[in-house]
Amino acid sequence: MNNPTLIIMAAGMGSRYGGLKQMDPVGSHGEIIVDFSLYDAMMAGFENVIFIIKEEMEEDMRALMDSGAARHLKIDYAFQKTEDLPDGFSVPSGRVKPWGTCHAVMAASQKVQGAFAVINADDYYGPHAFRLLYEYLQSAKDDDKKRFAMVGYLLPNTLTEYGSVARGVCKTDEEDFLTEIEERLKIVQKDGAIFYADNNDTWIPLSPAATVSMNCWAFTPSFMQEIVDGFPAFLSETLLENPLKGEYLLPRKIDELIKQKKATVKVLRSEDHWYGVTYAEDKPHVIAALQSLKDKGLYPEKLW
Repeated sequence: MNNPTLIIMAAGMGSRYGGLKQMDPVGSHGEIIVDFSLYDAMMAGFENVIFIIKEEMEEDMRALMDSGAARHLKIDYAFQKTEDLPDGFSVPSGRVKPWGTCHAVMAASQKVQGAFAVINADDYYGPHAFRLLYEYLQSAKDDDKKRFAMVGYLLPNTLTEYGSVARGVCKTDEEDFLTEIEERLKIVQKDGAIFYADNNDTWIPLSPAATVSMNCWAFTPSFMQEIVDGFPAFLSETLLENPLKGEYLLPRKIDELIKQKKATVKVLRSEDHWYGVTYAEDKPHVIAALQSLKDKGLYPEKLW
C-alpha cells in the first residue's frame, strides 16, 4: 500500500483578513484551523506531513506543531522562496509576491517520494475530504495518462456572508472527471441566490448545485515532475506579460494537462461544510462552528 504525504500550503499571508491567519486560534484549546485538518488527516490514515512556509515562520510553526500534532504525525517543513528559480532566471525588480501554488508545492520536491495530497492551511475541509484523498491515493496509478483527483465542495457550503470569494467552478463529464475549472474571482450570495461578477462587473447567476475547487488535491508522483518541468515556460511568458504579479497556479496547470489529454482528474465530492477565515468578521462564526462539531462528538474537546 502507498503511504501518501500530505502537503500543506501555509506560506501566504491573509491579505483581505489582515494578518497571518494560519496561526490564529479558533479552537477552545488554542487550536488553529490546520490542527483540525491534521487531526482529520491522521484519522484517515496519513502519517507524513510537509508544511510549505516562509522561513521567518519556522520557529513559530514548529512551536505550535511540536506541542500538538507533531507528537502524533511526522511533520517536516519546506520553504517557499521567491528567489528559488531555475538557472537563467532572476527575480524581477520590484517583485515581492511568491510565484503561486505550483511553486509552493515544488518547494517540497526533494522531500516527497511518492503520491501526495495538497491542501491550504487556512481552510477547514472536514473529515470526509481526507478519507476521500487517502482512499484514492491508496490505489492511484498512472497508465496511459496521469491519474489525479480533486475533492470538490457544493458551492453554497463554501461562501461567507461578509464579502466576495474566489472559487474555481468545476465542469465534469458523465463519469465525474474534471473537464474544466472556470475561475470566478468575485462570487457573492444575495437574497438567497448566488452570483459572480464578470469582467464587465455584470452579475451573473451561479447554480447552487455547482461544485467548486478549494485546493484539495490528490496527485500521483508524476505531477511533481510536471510542475517542475513546466516552470521555465511559465516564467518565460510571465516575465514578459506580468512580471510582478503573475502566478504559477495549480488549477491552471491541471487545466493545461487535461486539455493536452495528458491527465485525468476524478472529482470526489465532499459532504462536509467548508469553513475559513476569509475576512476578520468570519472568525466568530468559524469558532462557533468548530465548537459545535466538538460538542457533537466529531472531535475531542482537546485535539492533541
